[in-house]
Order: sequence, then structure tokens, then C-alpha cells
Amino acid sequence: MSGSLWLKAESAGLDTLPAIPRPRPSWAAADPVDELATRLEQVIAAAVHPDEIAAILESDGMTDDHIRLTYGRENSFALAEDLYARVERRYPEPDGPPVDPWHTGLGGCLLRGLVFALPGLAYVLGAPLLTGTPGAPGLPAGTVPLLAGAVTGWVWNQALSHRAYSWLGLGDRRAAARTLLRGAPAGALIGALVAFAAAAGPGEWGGAVFAAGQAVYLGAATVLLVLDREKALLGALAPLVAGTPAAFWLGLPDPARAALLGTSLALAVGLAGRELLTGPAAPAGGPERAGTSGRSREGTGAPRLAASVPYGLFGLGTGGLVLYAAIGDVVAEGSGASVAGPTAVALTLSMGPAEWLLHRFRSESLAGLRASTSSRAFRRATAATLALCLTVYLAVLLALAVTGTLLWPGAPDIGGVRLVSLLLIGTVLWAALLLQSFGAVLSAAVVCGVAAGAQTAALATGTGDPRLVGAGVAGAAAVVLAVLGAVLLGRATAHRT
Repeated sequence: MSGSLWLKAESAGLDTLPAIPRPRPSWAAADPVDELATRLEQVIAAAVHPDEIAAILESDGMTDDHIRLTYGRENSFALAEDLYARVERRYPEPDGPPVDPWHTGLGGCLLRGLVFALPGLAYVLGAPLLTGTPGAPGLPAGTVPLLAGAVTGWVWNQALSHRAYSWLGLGDRRAAARTLLRGAPAGALIGALVAFAAAAGPGEWGGAVFAAGQAVYLGAATVLLVLDREKALLGALAPLVAGTPAAFWLGLPDPARAALLGTSLALAVGLAGRELLTGPAAPAGGPERAGTSGRSREGTGAPRLAASVPYGLFGLGTGGLVLYAAIGDVVAEGSGASVAGPTAVALTLSMGPAEWLLHRFRSESLAGLRASTSSRAFRRATAATLALCLTVYLAVLLALAVTGTLLWPGAPDIGGVRLVSLLLIGTVLWAALLLQSFGAVLSAAVVCGVAAGAQTAALATGTGDPRLVGAGVAGAAAVVLAVLGAVLLGRATAHRT
């Protein structure tokens, strides 16, 4: 807004001597502008521009005619400028520290990473159940059904988790429970059917049965994780954790191994069922009404099913990258190569610290948004925080991988191209999770899916050295995600909650 006319007229005076303030005579009337300034002092002191005061005056019903007659000013803007000049700025401080919606505890994230990784012990216990003639392409017997069931479970349960979390975000915990009650058994059935369909012959039936149990566990674990029951899931895995060292070092008969696997599976399914049917999230009216209660809420206000599809694709892409990091050498070179178990374990365990660092980045970016006075300063602060969080994550991943390699008998050495590939895959996973947390899940899913597809095509056609191809694909995906992240995260509006 331009300056008011009356201020310009006053400033055009020819007097050179400064104005000498004179005391107001006792018989003179009080200045109405001073009285108004006193009455609105708190509002005026907190204003950052005279237009805010003008808006308040107009909302109070002051017309230009009233202002001219009462205060001797041309209009509300002129009066607002006068009031703004008479009162010193006093911006109120917040009552307490700003609320940080992204604050989370490290312990909870580490617990989630632990329950992500511990089910891998089932493969150690179940190894004798997967004996037989190696299947194509040189993988141990039963591996193909296991992989087919696992990938199916990742895709289904990622999409199911998103839909359930969408209901939780709307404050409808019972609708989330209904979604899980329908989706988890359906996903377990689909995963089991895919595993049996992938079994090439009788020699892989054991792997198919194991994969069916894996599908059931993935469904139960999804229920418990979505409903924040990580400790219950950890308790269900206790027989697995207790039995694996004995099986590994002392040897256990096959019936004992199967009993330990079945016990953990039964505990997980029982805890998930209890949470869905009798817990706080149980549908109103009991399980017999689980399909009908709350039907009116699940109408037009329900989350769109299509919105969960990118999350399933995200699970497919990231799961494929982790699988190739673990068994890529075996797929390319046959049974003579070693499975990179420590790599898969390190990537899985690192998801706990990765989750915490994602929350940390979102929290620090909000703090930078409040503290920065220019868009350039905000971008610098965001880039520094991003680099720090990614560096810490890669350091954690490296430490886990080195420790696992030292403790895992017969594990392939980690170094050179294998180490570079691991760090690049870690960068891709963390950057993709970061984009997902900002709502750009489709972009992250496409990049990870294309990377996994490119690696699949290279292995299927025998193009290039598998390790070099894996590192190159992961590096290209990391560059693309970095560009997408720079475009998205450089905008301050993307960081608003």
C-alpha cells in the first residue's frame, strides 16, 4: 500500500525547526487517536503491518465517514498507519516450545527394526526342511516358492498397512481393525497359493509349506505392527530366538525345529486375532458383526483403494532390491556362490534406525522452517540436515554389515564392489522412504520398481557382471531419487504438516 495522503502533506512542511512538544492544557479534549491506540495496544503491538490493524478497524464496523469525523483521518488505512507508528512492536512469545509432530523415541524404532529382522531366524531353523535337489537357477530346493510367497506378501501387506493407517489417520480405529481382519487372512491365502503354484515339483513341496506358514506370519505381523503391538510380536518370536542358537550350534531334530516354528507362528496368529476380535480396536458388536458395523462410515468417507496401490508397488521394488543384494550372486553363478545373508540382515535391521532418522529429518526441517529468514537459508539448512541423516544411516548400515559378516560362518567377504553396492542400495532405500514420508510414494515406487526390473532383466539375460550391474543400477536409482528429493524438499511448502 502507498503512504497516506495526510502523512505526505505533513511531511511537505517548510519548517526547519524541530517540533517542540507542548503539554496539553487541562481543558483540552483527549486525542481520540491516542485513546484508540491505548484501547487496541495489544493488537497493534503484535501487528506486523498496518494493514492488519486496518482489517481489525473495518471488522469493528468503522466506516471511512466515521473515521474522518471522529479521528480526522482520511480512511481506515491512514488511521492504521498512525496507530502502527504510535505503538512499539511487542510480538508475543509462544506459551511453550513449539509442538513437534515428528518427535519419536529411538527405542520404539529400534524395536521395530528388530522385529523386522528376527523372523529371518526361521530360515535357519527351517533349513533342514528345504533339502532336496537344487532348483533353477541353481538355488537351494524350495527357494523359488519361498521367494514367490515372500514377494507376494510384501506387496499385499504394504498396501494393506497403508489402508489401515489411513483409517487410523481418520481417527477410526475400528475401521482399521475391520480392514486388517479382512485383509490379513486374504493376503495369507494369496501368498500360500502363489507359493504352491511356484513349486516346480515334489522336491519343493517342503519349501511351499514353509512359504505358506511365512504368508500367515506376515499377515499376523502386519496386524500387530499397524496396531502398535511390537512388544507382543517380539514375545511371539521368543521361541524362535531361543531355539535358533541351539539348532545352529548343537543341532536339533527336525520335529523340534518344526515345533519351534509352529509355536512362534501360533503365538503371532493368536495375538493378532485377540487384538482384532477382543482388543480396543475390535469391531462393535463382536466378530459376528465385523463385516457390517460402521458401514455408513465406510461409504463416501472411506480412503480410496487405489491410494494404497503405490505402497504395494513400493514394497515390490524395495523388496526386490533387498533380495538381489542377498541372493544375486547365487542366481547369477549357481549353487557354488554364497548367499549374502549378512547383507540382507543388515538392510533389514537398519530399517529401525532409518525410521528414526526420517523422523529426525522431518523434525529438524520444521525447526529450520521456523528459524530461516529466506528460502536460500532454508534450503541450505535442509540440505545439511539431509546429508547428516543419510551419513549416519549409512554408517549404521556399514557397522551392521561388517559385524554380521564377522559373525556369520561362511559369509562372503564384504568389500570392493559388494560394499559399494550395499551402500548404494541403502541410499536408495532411505531416499525412497524419505520421499514416501512426504507423500511422493508413486515416484519412489516407480524408481525402485524400475531398478529391480532392470536388475532382473540383466540377470535373466546374463548381461554384465552381476555385482557391477547391481552397483550401477543402484547408483542410477540413487541419482534419480536425489534429483526428485532436491526438487521436492527444496520447497518450504512441502515441509508443512
